[in-house]
Amino acid sequence: MPPAHTGAPVIPGASTSSFPAPEPHSPGRPGYRRMSLALFAAGLATFALLYSTQALLPAVSAGFGVTAGQASWTVSAATGALALFVLPLSALSERFGRTRMMTWSMVIAVGLGLLVPFAPNLEWLIVLRAVQGAAIAGVPASAMAYLAEEVEPKALVAAIGLFVAGNSIGGMSGRIVTGWAAQAWGWRAGLLTVALMSLACAVAFLVLLPRARFFRPASLNPRAVGRTVAGHLRDPLLLRLYGIGALFMTVFGAVYTVVGFRLVDEFSLGQGVVGSVFLVYLVGTVSSAAAGRLVARAGRRGALYLAVTTTALGLLLSLADSLAAILAGLVLITAGFFAGHAVASSAVSRTAKTGRAQASALYQSAYYLGSSAGGTLGALAYHASGWAATVGIALLAVLGVVSITLYGSHAARAERRPMAAATAR
Repeated sequence: MPPAHTGAPVIPGASTSSFPAPEPHSPGRPGYRRMSLALFAAGLATFALLYSTQALLPAVSAGFGVTAGQASWTVSAATGALALFVLPLSALSERFGRTRMMTWSMVIAVGLGLLVPFAPNLEWLIVLRAVQGAAIAGVPASAMAYLAEEVEPKALVAAIGLFVAGNSIGGMSGRIVTGWAAQAWGWRAGLLTVALMSLACAVAFLVLLPRARFFRPASLNPRAVGRTVAGHLRDPLLLRLYGIGALFMTVFGAVYTVVGFRLVDEFSLGQGVVGSVFLVYLVGTVSSAAAGRLVARAGRRGALYLAVTTTALGLLLSLADSLAAILAGLVLITAGFFAGHAVASSAVSRTAKTGRAQASALYQSAYYLGSSAGGTLGALAYHASGWAATVGIALLAVLGVVSITLYGSHAARAERRPMAAATAR
């Protein structure tokens, strides 16, 4: 069997042992830069497509004559489908390769993005968005596994932080572009614009992504996959990380699904201005990219405590009736969320020694189920009792993150006591 994915040319009659073994990508090397830019583009495209209707929910609601809760399903259907399909597609990536899975996922998702603007009614829009979310599911877990295999360990948090930064830029630019395009030509034109933007990012991804050099295909054995998944679900640390990801995303999904309705209802802002509010995603780009340095200084739990405290302060600040206070609250919520997500997701990749794609997929499933639940519950709460009810749901999720992190700290201390006693003896 020939060597797989080495990236080196094979010369007939030559011994493969004459070629030096490939080295993992590391900062400062051209391959690392190309890889970072490619996955940044992938994160940008997928996040822009996944949340393409979020900034447009007031316009979608008005256009179809439906409630905020009904319109929110155009977001929740996409994130829910992603959560359901990310695990099976990650299993396929173990057999057929990370780069192939990411490529086909992006091609299908962008193609559906070009169809979404022409949905004749809300039901068809929700169906198309659900299928699009399922297609997008092939990107996140495969990307995390690709990075874990191709990047040297000490640079992994920074590399994943850059991928998450692409997510934040995609979420921001997609919302801004759709907002202003919708204000000028209608919400359907806004969706078409973000699809074309994602098409350009997909092309950049295909051109820039380096070939996988350390991937080794595994057999598609459902029982083996089941055993791998069961093993991950029995790992207490992985379970805590999955819970943290889900709860952080519950906060984020609730806040950003509903904030557009509040800005329109209470401040009568136009769709373009509402979309521009998502410029605060730039803060998420900075905080996620800086997550590696934060973990180096404060440790993983210290970084999570700082992230969750920042998020909670932002939620409380957003309760004010001042537009400036609301924007400042969004800045804090965004910074805390993206830092926490980068820390938790990189810890999953580092903790899983085998079946990394499945470990990342389980994290992504929990993460996007949290987004779907947060968006739906947040919209229902807002429709029933206003913004304070949405913040209440988000604060409950924040309390959950604190509880899990505190329990993790307690469990770590309990594990160290017998070791310390043995050493003392």
